[in-house]
Amino acid sequence: MKLIIAAIKPFKLEEVREALTTIGVRGMMVSEIKGFGAQSGHTEIYRGAEYAVNFVPKVKLEIVVPDALADEVVETIARTARTQKIGDGKIFVLDVAQAVRVRTGDVNDEAL
Repeated sequence: MKLIIAAIKPFKLEEVREALTTIGVRGMMVSEIKGFGAQSGHTEIYRGAEYAVNFVPKVKLEIVVPDALADEVVETIARTARTQKIGDGKIFVLDVAQAVRVRTGDVNDEAL
């Protein structure tokens, strides 16, 4: 199993969610975050106002999928979240040692 962590622009969330649902992703965790990367130290327009960037609003997705689906999920997120502008985000893929569905006790792939 793989844990895919993606930081994307907030306005892309619904489009990414729909694309992931289409390829078979059945669940994800979403958090509102702030961060910065290569775009640090520039000005950006957000909701009509220009400001100096210290921390930019992002949405963090956390998705656990079977190994066989991981590459397709990464490609789907990258393609759907891309705006061709600075600050489009990052995607990280980590191994997951174990997953347990609390309600049923299902483990690993069955828990997903």
